[in-house]
Amino acid sequence: MKRHMSEYVLQEVTAETFKKYGKIIDGYDVAGLLEAMGDTPLPGDVIYEPSIKELENLDVSKKFEKNFYGGLPIQVGYCNGSNEYLTALEYHRSSEINVAVTDMVLLIGRQQDIKDDFTYDTDLVEAFLVRKGQVVEMYATTLHYAPCNYEGEPFKCVVVLPKDTNTELEAFEKITLEDKYLTAKNKWLIEF
Repeated sequence: MKRHMSEYVLQEVTAETFKKYGKIIDGYDVAGLLEAMGDTPLPGDVIYEPSIKELENLDVSKKFEKNFYGGLPIQVGYCNGSNEYLTALEYHRSSEINVAVTDMVLLIGRQQDIKDDFTYDTDLVEAFLVRKGQVVEMYATTLHYAPCNYEGEPFKCVVVLPKDTNTELEAFEKITLEDKYLTAKNKWLIEF
């Protein structure tokens, strides 16, 4: 069952409570990313584009690839729009970088709290405000989905992940219960 973001206590991403989910990444100059995001669409719902060449060609993106991801190929895209609900949670086998182009709210939880039957208690979700220009890492074990609006304003978010994450998945043999939730490359999704 989807839940409205107002059901959660909003915390700053700088709070100690965020440290179990990820950390703020300092030292990267993201001004070029913020500027390049200016012309990206801002629909009334949510749009996600996993890979945008103009963003990937920026110097800061090359630094994310060489430094943060240790030389692994990455993709740089965006998630923009308007959202006030928790409708699903996803996770990856790798950390995700989010760059807040606008103020935005992340609704997040921990993969360790998924029950054996692959259900998740949404009372465990926490809400964090990420301010414009902040860069955050969400650990691979952090459950997350599309950001939410802050004070009613739509959001724009740069999303950095290993290359091909969230792209079309080829057919595969399901071996474990978790495999049922593998909905795209490197994306496990629990819908509510």
